[in-house]
Amino acid sequence: MSGQFDRARPVRLAVPDLLALGLTGLRTRPLRAVLSALGIAIGIATMIVVTGIPASSQAALLTELTALGTNSLQAMAVDRDPPTKLPESAVGMVRRIGPVTAVSAVANTHTVVRRNDRVAPTDGSGLTVLASQLDLLPTINARVRVGSWLNPATANFPTVVLGSVAATRLGITDLPTGQPAPQVMISDRRFTVVGILAQTPLSPDIDRSVLVGWAAARSELRFDGHPTVIYLRCEESQLETVRGVLAETIFPERPGQVVVSRPSDALAAKRATEGSFAVLFLALAGVALLVGGIGVANTMVVSVLERRAEIGLRRALGATRGQIRSQFLTESVVLAVLGGLVGTALGLLATIGYATWQGWPLVIPAESAVLGWVGPS
Repeated sequence: MSGQFDRARPVRLAVPDLLALGLTGLRTRPLRAVLSALGIAIGIATMIVVTGIPASSQAALLTELTALGTNSLQAMAVDRDPPTKLPESAVGMVRRIGPVTAVSAVANTHTVVRRNDRVAPTDGSGLTVLASQLDLLPTINARVRVGSWLNPATANFPTVVLGSVAATRLGITDLPTGQPAPQVMISDRRFTVVGILAQTPLSPDIDRSVLVGWAAARSELRFDGHPTVIYLRCEESQLETVRGVLAETIFPERPGQVVVSRPSDALAAKRATEGSFAVLFLALAGVALLVGGIGVANTMVVSVLERRAEIGLRRALGATRGQIRSQFLTESVVLAVLGGLVGTALGLLATIGYATWQGWPLVIPAESAVLGWVGPS
């Protein structure tokens, strides 16, 4: 009989019993449990903040760099005498390149713009009259400051949109509501000003230009339809590839007559920034996660040392090492989960508040939020 008792296996605790046993230590020492969970929460919140705020800052910086034309290219004919004319089909051919997301063009009409008919016919104030396609503004990241851009209706009639510098030189800086729209003279024909552009840092030539609709330039200014400059945007990762095939696509017979701009210096800066921030995120997340894990481990080691008498009593009453281990493991998991939830919430709120205050786009790395809650557990 005694041999049967010696061979009896210890009773395995059910999950509810194990959870109740693990919570006993937390209920009997509430202050210690709260402080332990708070320490974990602060560590997790710090982890999310030190990764979320730099990520939001990086997103704001990359947005600014992208606005500088990191995915933009320009193509034009080689400047020679007689001038080379790009094919009329060039824009449509460029549009067929897979990574290209937007393409437009302007063309020099070789005419002179004057404020009125009293100005000398040769005094063009250093401005260029360009025929423009309707999708020019989004392609070069430009916007209208006053009035409106050309549309399918106005582009067929003698109307113009002035660049920022052209408006200043012509003395037309505003379009008052309720008054007749100002007019300018182009090739002895009157054109009505319907809009004024804001400054376009990516295309300074547009600032010094007077833009006429493509169809109106054909009918009013004897424009031959050959583009002068082609603007395009493409997938940033494919920029070099697109640049390599652009000349052959625009002018297959004479690709050497096409000049393609090199990628913006902002692209190199953007790629360097992405690499630097990626290393920074990994380092910060690793350090914060290590600190949080050490905090949990330290808390549980101290808890075990302080409760040696309780452990000895439970062992004397028949508890196994595995049951003792399960009890403290349950306590640590509960503390880590509670601290992780609170810390994640605090970190998210702090990151959202700071990003909103700075006017940055909100970016919270998903891995930080997940590791912040799961890692210490």
